[in-house]
Amino acid sequence: MNHFARKILIAGLAAMTLSMGTAFAADWRDNPYGLVYDNAITENVQGKVNIHPVTYELQGRKIAANVYTPANYNPKNSYAAIVVAHPNGGVKEQVAGLYAQKLAEAGYITIAADASFQGASGGEPRHTDVPYFRTEDIHGMADFISTYPGVDTNRIAALGICGGGGYTLNAAKSDKRFKSVATISMFNSGRVRREGYMDNAKDTVAERQKAASDARAERVLTGSIPLTANNDITKVTDEQLAKIPTDLYREGVIYYGREYHHPNSTFAYTTESLTELMAWDATDQINLINVPLLMIAGEKADSLYMTEDAFKKATGTKDKELYLIPGATHIQTYYVPKYVDQITKKLVEFYGRTLK
Repeated sequence: MNHFARKILIAGLAAMTLSMGTAFAADWRDNPYGLVYDNAITENVQGKVNIHPVTYELQGRKIAANVYTPANYNPKNSYAAIVVAHPNGGVKEQVAGLYAQKLAEAGYITIAADASFQGASGGEPRHTDVPYFRTEDIHGMADFISTYPGVDTNRIAALGICGGGGYTLNAAKSDKRFKSVATISMFNSGRVRREGYMDNAKDTVAERQKAASDARAERVLTGSIPLTANNDITKVTDEQLAKIPTDLYREGVIYYGREYHHPNSTFAYTTESLTELMAWDATDQINLINVPLLMIAGEKADSLYMTEDAFKKATGTKDKELYLIPGATHIQTYYVPKYVDQITKKLVEFYGRTLK
C-alpha cells in the first residue's frame, strides 16, 4: 500500500468513527468513576441508575468491580442480577460497563469486574490471562452479587463480551446459578491463541508452545516475565494501523487505543499464559450448558466464525438463539449507538423471558 492509499484508508477510518457517533475520544479523567463509554454515569442521583465501586476477595486477590443498581433501587425489593465479563484487554470502565449500565436501566442489578491480574484488580504476575482464573472471576462475580441487598439468587444470569464471552460459556458449563447466558461478539481465546486468528497460525503451534514454556522457565530462573503483544497500543501509528489486515484488530486499536482508551486496558498478556491458553478451548464440553443461551454477533464481524462454531456445538440446550446484527463488525458492537440499542433491546427481551 502506497503512502496516498494509506492516507485514504486512515481518513476513511476516521470518518467511519465520526459517523458512528464518536466525535471526540472519551477521556477517563473526565469521569469521576473513570468510565469511558458514551452517556456514562457521572454522579449518583436519587431515583436514577447508580454506580457503586466495590472490592472483594477472590482466592486471596482483591477484585475491583462496579455494581449498577436500577432507578429507585430499594434493597428491600427483589431484583434479578446479571454479571458482565469484559473482553480480553478490556476493563470494567469500557464496554462491560456500558452494557451493565444499560441493563441496570432496564431494572437489573448488574456487576462488571476487572479480571484477576488485570485492571484495578490484584494478582501477580500482572497481565496473566489464564482460563482458570478468568472463569473463576465470573464465578466470583456471582458470589459477590448473590449477597448484594435485594438480589434474588434464583434469578442470576451471565453476559460475556468478546473474550469474556468465551470464559462466560466456560463458567456456565458448571455454575448452575446462572439461569440464562448471553454473549456478544464471543471470542474463543484458546482457539485463537492456539491456531491463530481466523485459524491462520496452525503451522506454528509447537513453536509457540515452546516459547511459552521457555517464558515460564525464564520466570523461574531469572524472575523476568516476558509479555506477548503490544503493551501500549496508544503508540500505534496511522501507518501501522493501516497495515492491520483484520477488522477486529484494526478497529480494536482505534477503540482501545484512541476513542475509548483507559490506562488500565492493554493488549498485553504474559507469554507464559499461552501454556494454559493453547491447551484450552471455550467449546470443550459446551454441551454442559443446559440453560437458555443467546449468542449475539455482528453480521460483518471477521470473528463471527467463533460464535457460529460455539452455537453449533451447544447441544445441551434447546432454548438457544444466534442473533446477528446487520452491518456490524466485532468492535462496532461495543459502542456504535444503533448497534448497542439493538443489542440491548434483544438482551432485555431475553433476560426478561428467562429470569421471570
